[in-house]
Amino acid sequence: MTAGLLVCAGYLLLPDGHIASTVIYNGLGVLSFVMIIGGIRHHRPVARHGWWLFAAGTISYVTADIVYEVSGHILGHHPYPYWDDLIYFSAYPILLAGLLMISRGEGKRENAGIIDAAILAAGVGLVYWVFVIQPTLSDTGTPLLERLVAVGYPTCDVLMCAVVTRLLSRSGARALSLWLLALGCALNFTCDVAWSLTQAFSNYSGGLINAGFMVAYVLWAGAALHPSMRDIGRRTGRARFGRGRLLLLGGVTMTVPAVLFLQGGRGDTVNWAAVGVGAVVLFLLVMTRLGGFVGQTQRQSAKLEELAMRDDLTGLANRRLFELRLRAATAIGTPQVCLLDLNGFKQVNDRLGHAVGDHLLIAVAARLGAELHGEGVLARMGGDEYALLLADATDEQGDAVVERLAQALRRPFEVDGHELLIGAAIGIADGSDPVDLLRRADVAMYAAKTGKARFRRYSVELDDRAGEEARLGAEMRAALDNGQFHLVYQPIVSLPEGELRYVETLIRWTHPARGFVSPAEFVPVAERNGLIVELGEWILRTACCQFMAWQASHGAAAPCRISVNVSARQLAEPGFAAVVADALTGCGMPADQLIVEVTETAVFGGGVALRAVEELHELGVKIALDDFGTGHSSLTLLQIVPVDVLKVDKSFVDNITEAGRHAVIATALIQVSDGLGLTAVAEGVETAEQAASLFELGYRYAQGYHFGRPVAQPTFHDEGVAA
Repeated sequence: MTAGLLVCAGYLLLPDGHIASTVIYNGLGVLSFVMIIGGIRHHRPVARHGWWLFAAGTISYVTADIVYEVSGHILGHHPYPYWDDLIYFSAYPILLAGLLMISRGEGKRENAGIIDAAILAAGVGLVYWVFVIQPTLSDTGTPLLERLVAVGYPTCDVLMCAVVTRLLSRSGARALSLWLLALGCALNFTCDVAWSLTQAFSNYSGGLINAGFMVAYVLWAGAALHPSMRDIGRRTGRARFGRGRLLLLGGVTMTVPAVLFLQGGRGDTVNWAAVGVGAVVLFLLVMTRLGGFVGQTQRQSAKLEELAMRDDLTGLANRRLFELRLRAATAIGTPQVCLLDLNGFKQVNDRLGHAVGDHLLIAVAARLGAELHGEGVLARMGGDEYALLLADATDEQGDAVVERLAQALRRPFEVDGHELLIGAAIGIADGSDPVDLLRRADVAMYAAKTGKARFRRYSVELDDRAGEEARLGAEMRAALDNGQFHLVYQPIVSLPEGELRYVETLIRWTHPARGFVSPAEFVPVAERNGLIVELGEWILRTACCQFMAWQASHGAAAPCRISVNVSARQLAEPGFAAVVADALTGCGMPADQLIVEVTETAVFGGGVALRAVEELHELGVKIALDDFGTGHSSLTLLQIVPVDVLKVDKSFVDNITEAGRHAVIATALIQVSDGLGLTAVAEGVETAEQAASLFELGYRYAQGYHFGRPVAQPTFHDEGVAA
């Protein structure tokens, strides 16, 4: 392109009308056409049909140039109008069609860009009409054909101006190729304007204007050869109505007063008809453009508002929209609000990954929506919690809706090849205060979750219970800080002699005002408020240090191992195995002398809890399944959980001395244990007869009140308790 520009500069140094200037002028035009063809074939642009048309228009333009020059040399003058004018006029539509197709590209038509082009064309057209076209048409001394041809060029110039505007107003990035193409068109338009003015008001001198046409050819060739031309026409977004475009459109509207000032200043008769029509056309176009801009802004604003009120994942209403609708509903009535929390969702995330979890949330939203049939406002409040607002429902109707939702969620979900059964806890409440209504529904949902119910309706008693739990949680915090908790240890003995082998660690709480508080009362509260994590770590460290103290003071009479119960909440904590390892190291205790007891439900879901158990087993810690036989998939767990000890639940021991189902199950469990090489411990042994029967069935370890109650300091001696 640099070489082409140098040729254009050299052209200006040649004498006007010299044969060399003619050859250079037309040769450059032909070469530019060849380069445009080469660029199209090499880069294969998105708008290739438009580029081919543009190339055809270019060669038509060059052909007209050649005819003009050749006819001038042959005839000795340039007839006007002549065949070259016909070819020029045939080139314009082809160029314009090609440029329009390039500007449109692969996307839909952008009405905004077309209107912008029309506004600019109307402004320029007004100027042309007043100062060029109308004076030319009014000159009756000139032949009609010559006048029509003279008018045709500025008319095509106006259209070219509109197309250049369309090019620059299109959406997408402003690539270098686009700028070159637009600048070439603008320069060609400018030279056409100069040509028209020199023909209308003076004699044409040639050189500088021709050099401008040559530079336009060079720019077009450069646009076709640049690699960015392949992407012109590819949509990357809607064209912005920026400050530059606003200034351009505003400036064009000033052509009306500019024409009035120019005509008035020159003392000419003001062309009121042309000015009036131009003013009306510009006004209507600008109003249409601004109306479209305002409409687009309003649509985008509405879309943004809709997106701000919707959950990104499920498409349901989000918390913000739900609370707005709730405030509106409570302002005119007493609505019903349901809060729904999925059961086992965390385990799905842990076992199968967050992608499956997200798809499950979407499936739940779809099923709830299908069940409701548009009844009420369904929202996702965050995480795995959903909410439903029923603005006009009675208590009975609300309960019926909740029952339907609970039944719908009991059916399995097919998600990414997995069959998932989750269920949910649902709380429902009514009220006239939006904040308190949400709180009531939350309290009811919490009660449903802790009570294992499908749903609960709020009542004042639930508030009392929640308040009591909150108070108990606060007192537990103080109890842990003030040393009110203490540990007791229950013997685990060998059968039949009843010799102490291990001890199980249990926690007790003596409250200064309440007195003895049962673990059945405070441990579930600690599980729910998260205090069990800190409390469990204290139990672990204290028990390990106590065990090592017994080893130091009692030697061989001390228990061989000590067991500690670990909750599901503890196993779910990141780095739990590291906490256990640190506790063992701090007390100098070998890992294989610690037994960690976990329930079947704690590891049933797999995921983080199962990985924590596996990491503990890799440390050398023994793993015991507590209350074995009461879960839903006990035998399945033995295949996936690294187990060393099975603690057979008390329910299978209570009636062991009677023939029947319990004896059969107890027998089966000891056979399973022996077959897998595990240690079986029978829990809840309260009589000598039970101990004897267990021994006959094959049990070699037992635990229960018959052998010793949990105490702070068990008795260690060589003589065991008789079985």
